[in-house]
Amino acid sequence: MRNKNKISRSRNLFLWTVRGGMYAATALTGLLTLFIVGYVLIQGIPNLSWEFISTKPSYLSGNIGILPDILNTVYIVIATLLIVIPLGVGAAVYLTEYATNQKLVGIIEYAAEALSGIPSIIYGLVGMLIFSNSLGTSLMSGSLTLVIMNLPTIMRNTQESLKTVPQSYREGAFGLGAGKWRVVRTVVLPGCVDGVITGCILSVGRILGESAALLFTAGFAHALNGFVEGLGSAGATLTVALYVYAKEQGEFGVAFAIAAILMVLAFGINLSATAVTKHFQKKNAV
Repeated sequence: MRNKNKISRSRNLFLWTVRGGMYAATALTGLLTLFIVGYVLIQGIPNLSWEFISTKPSYLSGNIGILPDILNTVYIVIATLLIVIPLGVGAAVYLTEYATNQKLVGIIEYAAEALSGIPSIIYGLVGMLIFSNSLGTSLMSGSLTLVIMNLPTIMRNTQESLKTVPQSYREGAFGLGAGKWRVVRTVVLPGCVDGVITGCILSVGRILGESAALLFTAGFAHALNGFVEGLGSAGATLTVALYVYAKEQGEFGVAFAIAAILMVLAFGINLSATAVTKHFQKKNAV
């Protein structure tokens, strides 16, 4: 009886210790997140103004504006998504629905996982040697580098979404006489579109937050250009501009203002991904 009581007490003590450790870890994580978010917003919001967001830098007057950096960020996001989404989704559809050589599929999936773990600065070095040497230092070179970086994410996320579609849906469509491509287009893709869109939205967040690769390929210019002209010219995105103002020029107020903008964009992207997922879940449930 005493042994049972000792075992019960030891077990309860162990459970309380584990539970307390989990609570402490959760609280610490939440506090760190709130501290970082609050510190950046407190330091950055006072430096935000309409003139700061809507003008370009003027070195003669000393005015600092980030409109070119905002537009460069939009340009590079659009160019990257226009290339990486067809490639990633198309590769995922082929590997999941058409490929019959499972060894080849396994090799490609392993290569994609390996690529997703490579440090971004290595992508920047490769992009500089391949794209910048042929296209010059430009937003297009940076965009092509980001395509390689985000291709594994889009492809693997789409693959996992395709696998969630029940096999019975495919068999039912085949039983009705539909061809392979028609089944993929009308049954499989609509059934997993929420996962595909969510993966694309989250990839936008990675594009927005990338700086190391773009330092090598896109350059530091703060010029105000149109979309086509901008892709062919050097330009700084918001993350690169943050690095330049903080590290090279010592303008920490400007850097925190840009960081606050990026943080708000990151929140918006995450909320959009959540909203899209809930929308399609409700739609599928109906």
